Amino acid sequence: MHILLVNPNTTASMTALIEDAAQSVAGLATLVSARTSRMGPVSIEGYYDEAFAVPGMLLEIAEGERAGADAAIIACFDDTGLDAARAMASIPVLGICEAAVATAALIAQRFSIVTTLERSVMPVKGLVHRYGMAERATVRAADIPVLSLDDPSSEALTKLRMEIERALRDDQAEAIVLGCAGMADLARQLQDEYGVPVVDGVSAAVKLAECLVTLGLRTSKRGGYAAPLTKPYLGMMAPFAPVSNK
Repeated sequence: MHILLVNPNTTASMTALIEDAAQSVAGLATLVSARTSRMGPVSIEGYYDEAFAVPGMLLEIAEGERAGADAAIIACFDDTGLDAARAMASIPVLGICEAAVATAALIAQRFSIVTTLERSVMPVKGLVHRYGMAERATVRAADIPVLSLDDPSSEALTKLRMEIERALRDDQAEAIVLGCAGMADLARQLQDEYGVPVVDGVSAAVKLAECLVTLGLRTSKRGGYAAPLTKPYLGMMAPFAPVSNK
């Protein structure tokens, strides 16, 4: 089984961290290959960054599918371009936010998502509502720039711990969801520290992707995720014009 892991930002060191986390939970028969977007922002922090991250991410998924991937994972907690990727690809495509909240819901009645900056709270709340978890999840920001997670000299881990402690105290959270792919390497450590389940969306998505592939399930192409219609795209977007597979 071949699972494609796409980092939709352009920071290769973060891709390496995410890939290590994915490999640590993948089955023995699963190959995880990670790709870093070659165009777009170095980090995704808010709606504007997200919009410009989508084209590069779609290119990586398209190339990965042609190279034989059985499933793809978008490794950004905003589930960047997830609907577009599902419409484009014939293989299953998972977002790490959806995978994380679905997993947390299986093990806790209430959970708190701890994300990076305050500007990320509303996008994540929107996803939580969409995924039917608005009454079960609280979203918090730890005031951590995404790239500080890649800097051992930053105070990112201290701030993350402080926000987890607030979530456990004030939200009565029964589990914690880490709201950034750059936190993927911290889940086991924090789970041991706080004695509650700590869910990392990258790891959750890997196991769910393996499940879908094993069950022979793919994204439905009826309705909302039907393949895009063939038509011209103009200007800089010309290379992204849909082409009929018939």
